[in-house]
Amino acid sequence: MTKQLSHIDQQGQATMVDVSAKAVSSRIAVASGLVIFPQDVFNTLKQEQFSNKKGSIIQTAVIAGIQAVKKTADLIPLCHQLALSKIQIDIKPKENSLEIICTVKCNERTGVEMEALTGVSVSALTIYDMCKALSHEIVIDSIQLNHKSGGKSEYNR
Repeated sequence: MTKQLSHIDQQGQATMVDVSAKAVSSRIAVASGLVIFPQDVFNTLKQEQFSNKKGSIIQTAVIAGIQAVKKTADLIPLCHQLALSKIQIDIKPKENSLEIICTVKCNERTGVEMEALTGVSVSALTIYDMCKALSHEIVIDSIQLNHKSGGKSEYNR
């Protein structure tokens, strides 16, 4: 059995997947990513407790990520509008990076993978925006889905 793209119809046109026949179930997705800094920039940020003249870098990125999760259907054309029940974004310092983990939950007919990935992506972009004055050698890396459950298939990285 070959897999097919779910967002392409028989005529090859983009289409939103019809999920009306699916059962509502509890869905969860967890995504992660890294913002990697040159060592001297990371040391400066750490020394300043990840705050700069724009404010708290981590808290601003958390808020931006939460807003982005809620706007995923507006940003990704074929995503469904979902009633989300939980959004959690954790940002933790690592060796020369900030690790972002976004967890999204809902009780719906379709999953929240795109919402979790969008939360990580916009959090990372916000960190970049707040720190780009220090260096343009900041790298956003390894944005990935780590876990999904609640639908017809489970996934764990």
